[in-house]
Amino acid sequence: MIINRMLFNIPAENHTVEEITELLSKHQEVKFVSLVGIDIGGHDTDEKIPVELFIKDMEKFLSQGVQTDGSSVVLPKIAELNNAKVDIIPDLSVNWYVDYNFNHVTEDTKLPVGTLRIPSFLVHNDTFEVGSRVILRDTVKAFKIGVRSLLEKNPYVFDYLEIDSIDEIDDIVLTAATELEFWVKTPDDKADREQLSTSQILKEQYWKRTIGPVRTALEKSLLILDRYGFNIEMGHKEVGGIKAKLGTSGEYDHVMEQLEIDWGYSTALQAADNENQVKYVVRDVFRAHGLDVTFMAKPMEGVAGNGEHTHIGVAAKLKNGKIINLFAPKNMEEDYLNPIGFGALLGILKNYEVMNPFIASSNDALNRLKPGFEAPVCIVTSIGHTAKVPSRNRTVLVGLVRDINNPLSTRFELRSPNPKSNTYLVLATAYLAMLDGITAALEAGKTTKELEGSLSKKYGKEDFYLETRREYRSEKDVFDEYSEEERDKLFGKVPATVWENISAFREYPDKLKILMKDGVMDNITLESYEEATVGAWATELHNRIIPNTMALVRECKKMHPDNECTDYDVLNWTKIQKLRVYLGQDQIEKKSLLTRIKLALDSKNYNEASDLQIEMQSKIEELVNTYMEYKKNLL
Repeated sequence: MIINRMLFNIPAENHTVEEITELLSKHQEVKFVSLVGIDIGGHDTDEKIPVELFIKDMEKFLSQGVQTDGSSVVLPKIAELNNAKVDIIPDLSVNWYVDYNFNHVTEDTKLPVGTLRIPSFLVHNDTFEVGSRVILRDTVKAFKIGVRSLLEKNPYVFDYLEIDSIDEIDDIVLTAATELEFWVKTPDDKADREQLSTSQILKEQYWKRTIGPVRTALEKSLLILDRYGFNIEMGHKEVGGIKAKLGTSGEYDHVMEQLEIDWGYSTALQAADNENQVKYVVRDVFRAHGLDVTFMAKPMEGVAGNGEHTHIGVAAKLKNGKIINLFAPKNMEEDYLNPIGFGALLGILKNYEVMNPFIASSNDALNRLKPGFEAPVCIVTSIGHTAKVPSRNRTVLVGLVRDINNPLSTRFELRSPNPKSNTYLVLATAYLAMLDGITAALEAGKTTKELEGSLSKKYGKEDFYLETRREYRSEKDVFDEYSEEERDKLFGKVPATVWENISAFREYPDKLKILMKDGVMDNITLESYEEATVGAWATELHNRIIPNTMALVRECKKMHPDNECTDYDVLNWTKIQKLRVYLGQDQIEKKSLLTRIKLALDSKNYNEASDLQIEMQSKIEELVNTYMEYKKNLL
């Protein structure tokens, strides 16, 4: 097989000049090298360095990298136009992967052209390391130092661990994994919202057998990904989608399906790097089979969006080689977690308001986080009805995953990220929040039962760490068994726009400090991220969402002759026309809603723009639903 002759990775332990040279010389299909830096917005760099030049000057490339400028990366307030020097420096501590162009097979090798992608750090002005990979790297370091110090100063916690003392621990290991959901479809096909919604409710697609080009592309993706060493666990259909049709040409058309791919755990930084490569492979393979792939959080209204549930764990590697889960209790049937695990969970829940801007940082992300689609809508956890009977409540923000027969599997599943989330910053903020909670729990000398009581506290009850006027745990379906008003009161009001979300930086200054632990982030980094996020939100709203909304308004046209309609048709059309005018048609003395949003954005009145965006979303939903009802009644 051709695939057996191809190079897919260069492991971290093989990053000597001699070994790299030998591998690249042996695999002539690798024609280029690319240093991949990740900016504050999660965008990666890609440049094609001929492999011969890289081999010739390898020592220089590995130590000095390549240079770019501030216009090439998203680093506002850091790499400005008059201060734009940025270097991309290779990271020798993680695996490197070869990215293949399957559409470009060369005569000399008869193999696809490969580019060795080297995860890298961004350095501004020779000294200031910046960007998402740097933040996660520094978070890992701060977390390890912090937890080791806490264990040393609070030895009571060893009564809850399968470890006798700090002297047994060789390393603290941060582990993570993501689940990748994505939609695939044949190009130019438009969604039938009602068909998709009905199929979803009936669960006609979930974990069903794939067919046609979807099956072929999924199988090829899994086989290729396994060659990279990602330890692929499974690929399957997700809840969304409709059955493909076999056309007269013998090819399947009208493909519209949702899939998921899962793979093994890695260390935090490696897990984020792995995810990037997985998405590249999936997109390329499916496109080669005539299928569009989207990782958008909410590509279609009214049906399931794409989540990327992120699994987070912490373990201790002992000097004798044994691995001990630092969240799992000694007795899995008596306790849900040990004090470290409970503290970590409390930390996420208390500080989530300042994590959320890094997780749901786009209009698309917030469109997914709405009731009814198994996406979290409030800050609440579920840990199970009893310690003996673990549960998986799919309606909460963060769940406890555990197996009483396998303590090593104990971890948290954060359900709010999506495939477009910046996983480097998702993991960084999660671990910093967890460190804050672990610090509070251990320094207070709390037992597992006391911490379980804190987690389960009722609204109005004071706590050593959590807020009085909040609840944090529910084993119920939070969509069906609480009203919106109850959810807002008990678990906190959910931000409806990117502006409301990023405003947490100003509303929760004390919580924001956790992100600055040991200098992981500083004021300039947070300001840079905020400016990048607000700029992207405002630009997309002004230049994409408003024009697309206006196009939708224009599509809602009158479809009935006046002499062939009922009074119900006239009533519906009257409502529709009133909404169309209010949304999109200016008058001399009264501007439409869409125009008012643009004017607010132009004047940087973001509070007003945010409020008007919420109103726009409500009016558009009303317009779409009324227009669907109107069309259904026409003969």
